[in-house]
Amino acid sequence: MRWRTSVFAIFMISGLSIATWASRVPAIKLALGVNNIDVGVMLLIGGCASIIGLSISSVLLARLGAKRGMLVTSLLFAAGLVVIGIGTDVAASVPLVLVGMIMWGFGNGCLDVMMNVEGAAIEAESRRTLLPLFHAFFSFGTVVGAGLGVALIALGLDVLAHTAIVAVVIVVTAVVSVANVPTRVPAAASATGTGWRERVSVALSAWREPRTYALGVVMLGMSFAEGGANDWLALGVVEGHGAPQEMGALGLTVFSVSMTAVRVFGGPLVDRFGRVAVLRVLAVTAVAGLLLFILAPTTPLVFVGAALWGVGASLGFPLGMSAAGDDPARAAARVSAAATIGYIAFLAGPPALGLISEHIGLLNTLYIIVALIAASGFFSGAAKPLPRTETGLSAG
Repeated sequence: MRWRTSVFAIFMISGLSIATWASRVPAIKLALGVNNIDVGVMLLIGGCASIIGLSISSVLLARLGAKRGMLVTSLLFAAGLVVIGIGTDVAASVPLVLVGMIMWGFGNGCLDVMMNVEGAAIEAESRRTLLPLFHAFFSFGTVVGAGLGVALIALGLDVLAHTAIVAVVIVVTAVVSVANVPTRVPAAASATGTGWRERVSVALSAWREPRTYALGVVMLGMSFAEGGANDWLALGVVEGHGAPQEMGALGLTVFSVSMTAVRVFGGPLVDRFGRVAVLRVLAVTAVAGLLLFILAPTTPLVFVGAALWGVGASLGFPLGMSAAGDDPARAAARVSAAATIGYIAFLAGPPALGLISEHIGLLNTLYIIVALIAASGFFSGAAKPLPRTETGLSAG
């Protein structure tokens, strides 16, 4: 199915862009002569831009449609990566890097909601648990990005060359993929009128539903777990455990590979054992892995902790999306709202950790994520499936 394959690719380039930034954080920090607070502020600004993108993504989706919307936002964050590279290696300018972070964050924030809405629509149409597999492609993108980071650091390429290469890959992939995405009118829009104002009203209605917030608690801890790893795991290996930069990128690769492996096989596991049971087991695994990562006395044990951390954090976000999309007629609104909650934690939480880490140390700061993962496990009952209803998707 070309639609499904195209959305797989879009998930992948989003993960690729995030891992590209994450793998070069130590190099960017060194080149700009900044500390962890400054890095945290950069992440906070990028996260704020992403949250703005998340907040208006429903409007853009209603106005442009997923096809055009995903293309425009992909091109935007690809350009943002290049600006980050220029700001780091050519201008040595923190303000210019921040401009790139804003472009990268806003574009990714918009795309995150759009691609999850599309993934939920495909899942509803196929009647199978597929969102973990879509998120596996996001994780595959982070694996490729982290692995590419290891290779390019070892080859001595600077940040600009790295980001330029990745930007070209993103642009080509986005153009080819979006060409195979159908023009689609969501069921909710068909039921309430085809005008974009009506679609926006439907999208906002999910914020009045208590289940949206219950799912938000489930997704909050796991989003912190994933986002914290993407932004701070490499630095935690390098600065917290005294390993070289290559080991930091390798630690992120271990995390990403573990997360991807579980996401690939997650759908059948959930169909067999149920969302709630799977979420509770994985929460325990994530807590154990993160504690091992923090406390490990040797580098090999740090990597074991990173692997368990990745396994445990693998399905919280996609299963939250799947739960939000249980009723296909309201899936777009509910997925958009749930994605906003999850990505606020994913994007804004790690920068806050950077600010805290300057006072208590980076590894000690990760105990905050341990507590949030535990809370996610306690509230996982909110992901219990709702009865399925008939889908009302129609092609335009």
